[in-house]
Amino acid sequence: MPHRPDPAPAPPPEIGALHERVLRFYAEQARDLPWRTPGVSPWGVLVSEIMLQQTPVLRVLPRWREWMERWPTPGDLAAAPPGDAVRHWDRLGYPRRALRLHAAAVAIVEQHGGEVPADHAALLALPGIGVYTAAAVAVFAFGQRHAVVDTNVRRVLARAVTGDAEPAPALTRAESRLAEEVLPDDRPTAARWSIAVMELGALVCTARSPRCDACPIADLCRWTRRGRPASTGPARRGQAWAGTDRQVRGRLLAVLREAPGPVTPDILQAAWTTDPVQRERCLDSLVADGLVEPLEDGTFTLPRTR
Repeated sequence: MPHRPDPAPAPPPEIGALHERVLRFYAEQARDLPWRTPGVSPWGVLVSEIMLQQTPVLRVLPRWREWMERWPTPGDLAAAPPGDAVRHWDRLGYPRRALRLHAAAVAIVEQHGGEVPADHAALLALPGIGVYTAAAVAVFAFGQRHAVVDTNVRRVLARAVTGDAEPAPALTRAESRLAEEVLPDDRPTAARWSIAVMELGALVCTARSPRCDACPIADLCRWTRRGRPASTGPARRGQAWAGTDRQVRGRLLAVLREAPGPVTPDILQAAWTTDPVQRERCLDSLVADGLVEPLEDGTFTLPRTR
């Protein structure tokens, strides 16, 4: 049977009011975050977007400030060993992001004269930069008109426009088209809308406890008008942590980050004694991911070269 493309939901008739309310909400209640400060560099925006992936703002704030003080430009980071990026990523989680950011810094230096490119296609071509991050940097750093679609945006549009309690488990083409359709035509307004609707999802239209009584678009929201029906999709399970490979990898990396030099196998063995097979599997995966470098003398260290 031929594949039928997902139908795009029609934008709400109150689109002008939706824009006005959400933009006013942002003007009055937006969080004061350093990467939103006027004059912040495109590099600062790029660093924030990588750090904020699957990580709460409160955890990112001190690490972003420390990172920008240590490496205020792509050239500063590119000149450092990739292991330094992993070390100072500390406990933000998903440490491969540190290596991707280091690789992007190197590419920016080698291909763009050390300046983060404004061109969307050039951003997307940087190593480790996906569709969302390229759009976010183009919009938030350079004021361009692109749909920036993260989990918060998807949830707001699912509720306000399509009337669903939650978006689909993964981004659909219909959602992407809808996000494009509701963008204001004016570039500066579109850029501000992109961050405003994201902020609404982060502060008010939250996943577990939406504050509909405080929502500036509650009377326009189709989900609210329908009586806030429960999601009909599969139940979403929280990610387990205790005993997982993620926990083991985190333990091993913590030992390497805190060590002044290469670490012997017995020290790594002591970091996780519950399951030696799991520990070795996780160590192998860290080496395969480029997060750990095995040395000829049998010791291990954070990566020293790119």
